[in-house]
Amino acid sequence: MSLARLFYRPHYRSDATQFIAQLWHERPGLEEAQRQGRARLWDQDLDRDLLGQFCAAHVAQRPYVYMTGADDQDD
Repeated sequence: MSLARLFYRPHYRSDATQFIAQLWHERPGLEEAQRQGRARLWDQDLDRDLLGQFCAAHVAQRPYVYMTGADDQDD
């Protein structure tokens, strides 16, 4: 008997799997709504010129950002 056969449970479904299956059964349009939301937020074309401007406008951050101008001078 192999070790994989020892842990094999053909009819086992986790609570998370059961929840998702029930959710999809109760709301058949959910998957399409998820795809539309993803398209609205993530599946966008990048404006390379604007991205280049953002990168060029980056200001280097000081090593310790909470230090004021008077405190950072060594006496």
